[in-house]
Parts: sequence; C-alpha cells; structure tokens
Amino acid sequence: MRVGVLTGGGDCPGLNAVIRGVVRKGVQEYGYDFVGFRDGWRGPLEGDTVPLDIPAVRGILPRGGTVLGSSRTNPLKQQDGVRRIKDTLAKEEVEALITIGGEDTLGVAARLSGEYGVPCVGVPKTIDNDLSATDYTFGFDTAVGVATEAIDRLHTTAESHMRVLVVEVMGRHAGWIALHSGLAGGANVILIPEQRFDVDQVCAWIESRFKVRYAPIVVVAEGAMPKDGELVLKHGGKDSFGHVRLTGVGEWLAKEIESRTGKEARTTVLGHTQRGGTPSAFDRWLATRFGLHAIDAVRDGDYGKMVALRGTDIVRVPLAEATAKLKTVDPRLYAEAGVFFG
Repeated sequence: MRVGVLTGGGDCPGLNAVIRGVVRKGVQEYGYDFVGFRDGWRGPLEGDTVPLDIPAVRGILPRGGTVLGSSRTNPLKQQDGVRRIKDTLAKEEVEALITIGGEDTLGVAARLSGEYGVPCVGVPKTIDNDLSATDYTFGFDTAVGVATEAIDRLHTTAESHMRVLVVEVMGRHAGWIALHSGLAGGANVILIPEQRFDVDQVCAWIESRFKVRYAPIVVVAEGAMPKDGELVLKHGGKDSFGHVRLTGVGEWLAKEIESRTGKEARTTVLGHTQRGGTPSAFDRWLATRFGLHAIDAVRDGDYGKMVALRGTDIVRVPLAEATAKLKTVDPRLYAEAGVFFG
C-alpha cells in the first residue's frame, strides 16, 4: 500500500513528529510505502512530491516547521481542483492520504472524503487549540510556553520603567493562547476574541495597578475587539480560505491606554515566534501519538476520520464533526482569570 502525507496551513511545532510517527510505524509494522506532497494541498494539485521513507524522517523529531513545506492553498477554489488531486493520487498510486492541518486543511479533507470518495485521515494541528472534538492540538503547548516566557521577561522591563506593556499573541477567533499564557505569566489584563472589551475598564485596571507601584502587563489576542466598534487592522487582504490577515490590535490598544491614562505604553507583538522553533516535550509526545494512530486508521480503512485526544486516550472522530465548529474559550474559564485583573 502507498500512503500520501501532506501538511497544510500555518507551520506548527510538532508537524515533523507526526510525519516521523506515521512513516516509522507504517514502514516497520505494516510495510507501507510513503510519498510526501509539498506545500499542503498545492502538492497533490500540481503533482509536487518528495520521497518519504525512514531515512527521510531521521532526526526531525525536535525540528520545528515541516520538512514537507506548507501553504494555505484551497484546492476547492482551484479550477478542476478535485479532478487534479484524484489524477495525482492515481498517478502516484496513492491509496490513502494523511492530511495534517487545522480547520481549513481538514475541512477540505472532510469534503474530499465525504463528497468525492478520496480516502483521507486527518491529524489536528493548530497552535490556537480551536479545533473541536480534541482536548488539545499539538503546537499549542509550545506557543503558550513561548508567550509565557516573553511575558515573564517583559514584567521586569515594565517595572523598571513603570510603563504599560501590551503583549499581542495569536488567536483569531479563540483566546486560548492569551488565556493560558496570560494566567501563567501573571498578566494584569487578558483580552480574548470571545468577549469584547471595554477600553475604559482596561484603563481602570491599569490605573489600579499603578497605585500599588507595579507596572501592568496586558495580554491581548490578535482577534480581540472593543465593545464600541470594529478595529481598523493593518495589512488587509484575505487568504484563499477567506481569512483576513489580522494585526494591529496591540498597537491600537497601547495608543488608547496612553491617551486616556497619561501612562507610557508600549506594544510587543509576538507573531510568528509563537509557532516557530523546537516543539515542547508535550507537543512531541502528542504529535508522535497522533502519527502512530493516524497510520492505524489507514490500516483499518477507517477513512473520513480524524485522530483526537480525549483525556489521555487517542480516539477517532468524523472529520465533518471535527471541523463543524470552532472550540472557543468557555466564559467560566475566562471569569476565573478575572480575579487577577487590575
């Protein structure tokens, strides 16, 4: 049997661990052959492949990014996209496709599997941790660790200069990174996309913090918005899945804080540092297990499924269910963090 593997969407710590787990078990235990498709869905669209065997995956466990490359290509918006993918799979004699990605990549896999008969198995990947049907996605733990370390470092410089530091983290529709890193890093305000914020209340918390001679840290997810309107975000445009490229809320908020409180405010945008570099031990563990169970699903012919973490167990869930809705922050969890605001 020959199996194809691709990684789509934004890069993420742990992708290489999944690839390694898939190939090692697939070759050693099942005698499968593998082919890697370059740059997400662009690979099967254009027939761009790379050899994928045990020598190819040696030493990649601790490496960030993906050895297969990635892109945000949407084949369902390409002319004859489905036919081209089927033709490539037939030409390469690929009988099953393991797709590693987030809501967009797996959403395509769900449709290809459910509507067009392409045998797909999905592996959930996103640092935002916003895929439903799985407790955690790999990459999230690494991103939270990077953000927490940054917040720890910013505390000292904020207090040395008695200024407000606004830390913008990733999170388009879900504030999991902001909530976890903000709580772990001792932030004084955490703002998430799930709950619009009141700028006056943010300023009140900041003033309260200065009264006890401590400089405040504000952690804001890139998709957070104020109650009184939409933000004008920089670097407009959309990707092939229709997502606006977000950035700018941190800078905007810092200016508002400075003008309303008279306190100096600076912004740090962590950006791609959150999803770059070596994966954490937890992400290596989780990604490896996802890879092992994904190839088991292929062996069982259990297509149209995604592997998912439930407690400490790896289970299989329908791809359509996993991509039907985003997993957002429970208001009760956000309320817990509110004890530390101000």
